[in-house]
Amino acid sequence: MEKLSVAMVQADLTWENPQANRARLEKMFDSMKDRADLVILPEMFSTGFSMSSHTLAETMSGPTVDWMHENAVRLDAVITGSIIIRENDAYFNRLLWMRPDGTMDVYDKRHLFRMGNEHEHYDQGKTRLVVRLRGWHICPLICYDLRFPVWSRNRGDVDMLIYVANWPASRQKVWNTLLKARAIENQVFVAGVNRVGHDGEGIDYQGDTQLVNPRGDVVAGPVPNYPGITIADLFPGELTEFRKKFPVGDDADDFTVHV
Repeated sequence: MEKLSVAMVQADLTWENPQANRARLEKMFDSMKDRADLVILPEMFSTGFSMSSHTLAETMSGPTVDWMHENAVRLDAVITGSIIIRENDAYFNRLLWMRPDGTMDVYDKRHLFRMGNEHEHYDQGKTRLVVRLRGWHICPLICYDLRFPVWSRNRGDVDMLIYVANWPASRQKVWNTLLKARAIENQVFVAGVNRVGHDGEGIDYQGDTQLVNPRGDVVAGPVPNYPGITIADLFPGELTEFRKKFPVGDDADDFTVHV
């Protein structure tokens, strides 16, 4: 593994307005050229956490996917975040892992937030994604997935977990606690990227975007309640030495996930 520079983008989002959100994020990118290997955006970064899937959904050849590629080229970095995608007759809260060369991987949100009726408007994902970047094995997940440790579990195939989110301020203690728990129990770095501001449903968000190291320490993140970008460098030596000295993974239980 090599050093990995990660940019965590804590943004305010205009409700159900993809054009405005793309423009806002692009302006935030102005100072980032050649500064990061990976740029992480919040969940549903083009719309906010909307249940208007039939109205707002784009296709994989739509403007936001094109925008992600254009800015991956511009920043010479992978860009990831989730958007609303229609595929045939199905609708997904889909995370895209967009590379500068135009190739991508996708992850459809597994755990749909039933308290917000997400399961009534989106189809459930079935497949976990692990991608490689600069030698790191990275598993990107979406918001409510954070509450389900089995789906996040490192089985010797993950060095970093990512959670992109629209996580309300009213449950911020849970967000802060579970990010640390996922880092500690899996001996991985965890990046949690959340939005700020308020949405069209009157829900407030304070961000608390953060990078957590394998010991459970928050080592980087922008100021809560304000838009901002934090760029942090991850060094493989810290991870490998900690795992070598304290190899809890060797005693982990085996299990099977039924999808």
